[in-house]
Amino acid sequence: MPSGLVGKGFFEITKLTAPLFLKGAQMTLSLTCISIVLGICIGLSIALLKMSKKSTLRNVGSIYTWFFRGTPLLVQIWLVYFGLGQFGINLSGFISGSIALSLNSGAYMAEIIRAAIESIPKGQMEAAKSLGMTYSLAMRRVILPQSVRRMVPPMVNEFVSLLKDSSLIATIGIVELLLTARLLTSSTFMPFTFYFLVAVFYLALTTIFTTLGSTIERWMASLE
Repeated sequence: MPSGLVGKGFFEITKLTAPLFLKGAQMTLSLTCISIVLGICIGLSIALLKMSKKSTLRNVGSIYTWFFRGTPLLVQIWLVYFGLGQFGINLSGFISGSIALSLNSGAYMAEIIRAAIESIPKGQMEAAKSLGMTYSLAMRRVILPQSVRRMVPPMVNEFVSLLKDSSLIATIGIVELLLTARLLTSSTFMPFTFYFLVAVFYLALTTIFTTLGSTIERWMASLE
């Protein structure tokens, strides 16, 4: 921790603590990016289960989204980090956080993907089958490519939400943005300064990714 922060001006404090916040931002982004990628993979699998013709598979998908969308993310993080330890499964904070965030994101991604797929006219699937394509081949080559354009806006929103929700990982000792601010506050007793700084960092990150998402959305719209 930088020494001698008490009594210094805001901009000087910002300059001295910037390396710590940048390191915390790197951890936040790492957790978010890993979780969003895994969340998309999980979400696609759950979405396909929920659209299955077999009631058993549909029920599995529905129970998954019901649980992970209906319980607090903080509880899910603690279940993975503290709860699994009861059964001898001791995971690091980073791995536990990544798993919990991925499972939670997967439940929301499942609904985004399912809604996008179901928004494609059913005639598209029927036309693909009439050309001799199997269901899985038609999904890969016809339905999913069209669905992706409709998934982008809600996926960007989910990414931004996950970026902010990753602050909950501070409760299991991962030094990301929020815990960085808490540690600085505990050593200087300057809560407003450091929580304001962490708010600025989150605002900057969410603005960057929201703008990037809007750019991708416009680009994809231009391809139509």
